[in-house]
Amino acid sequence: MRVHLCAVGRLRTGPERALIGDYTTRFDRTGRALGLGPLNLHEVEDRKGGGMEAEAALLERAIPQGAVVVVLDERGAQMTSPEFADRLADWRDRGCGDVALLIGGADGVAAGLRDRADLSLSFGRMVWPHMLVRVMLTEQLYRAASILAGSPYHRV
Repeated sequence: MRVHLCAVGRLRTGPERALIGDYTTRFDRTGRALGLGPLNLHEVEDRKGGGMEAEAALLERAIPQGAVVVVLDERGAQMTSPEFADRLADWRDRGCGDVALLIGGADGVAAGLRDRADLSLSFGRMVWPHMLVRVMLTEQLYRAASILAGSPYHRV
């Protein structure tokens, strides 16, 4: 199952980019044997200043047809890492070819796109900077693959 991280904004060189690259490599290596991956990053940018609706349209174009859609949103469900791993495994086992994880812009994801998502996921009730959410999400993807592989990376 291919994984697509679709995010508003461009990632610049810096520590976040290095961390995302590291966790992406780890996920791809660990996930390959499990039928997970590769992880693809799709960055979109609303250069015309159209706001949330314009960003949502750009994000929708980045979603592969038939993909499971997961929106990162502070109002979403909170899961443990094993629960997230189980959810990924369930989608994979049901034959889903793609899962798209969406990170909106500064104002979040437009309601229409959020409502159409298969899952709304939260990293807690606090609001996180978009670049840190990318880091946290790529780490959780690697952690999920590690859990499914029985690796000692995840400790309870």
